[in-house]
Amino acid sequence: MRLDDLLRAPLPGRIDDVAERMLAIEEALPARDGVRAFTRLYRAVTEAVDERVRPGTFADARFIRWLDVVFANLYFRALRAHVLGPKRPPHAWAPLFEARSRSGVAPIQFALAGMNAHINRDLPLALVETCRARDVVLVRGGPQHADFLAIDPLLAETEARVRKELATGLVGVADEALGELDSVVAMWNVRKARAAAWVNAETLWALRDIPLAAGRFAVTLDRMVGFAGRGLLRRV
Repeated sequence: MRLDDLLRAPLPGRIDDVAERMLAIEEALPARDGVRAFTRLYRAVTEAVDERVRPGTFADARFIRWLDVVFANLYFRALRAHVLGPKRPPHAWAPLFEARSRSGVAPIQFALAGMNAHINRDLPLALVETCRARDVVLVRGGPQHADFLAIDPLLAETEARVRKELATGLVGVADEALGELDSVVAMWNVRKARAAAWVNAETLWALRDIPLAAGRFAVTLDRMVGFAGRGLLRRV
């Protein structure tokens, strides 16, 4: 199926549907497309979470599953805006979308630029939306926060594995360029990004009854994340 047809389809409602949509997006894109590299990493993470989240393994497994779908749909909406318009995608996603066909950028850089946009900008929004939908108070130390932290090792493990896959095909790249790539990749840490996302979600939650302030905070966060994303996409 063509990418634009996929993006016109209704948004997924279950984790299985999310992973299926990601695979379809991968298959619709050229091998060197930066969006494909990010989607490959994201699909691996989604499948790992789906496999791990079972009754009894988390305090609130339904919350984690709901969050996973809400979170993924923010990516699908951003990609839809980029491909179909008429609205522009969030600033956080602009670096990846603008550079997706750029030469001299390694697949792992595209993948991490997408993770930067998705975790640092989208995850706080998804947490607040999920808490509202599930009638849960977003609070540090609660069962949902404990489940959120419990996923960190799984994400770090999955990301490390897929990083190795995305780093293949760099034969012939000069040692100097590989050193530069290492410095770029070192900018990214999934645990720290998720910890910051929770803090930003707490801020949005505290501002939930002050729409103007919450909106301004979200806009500022969006722009800051976009700025950071450009640093991850330096040519090597």
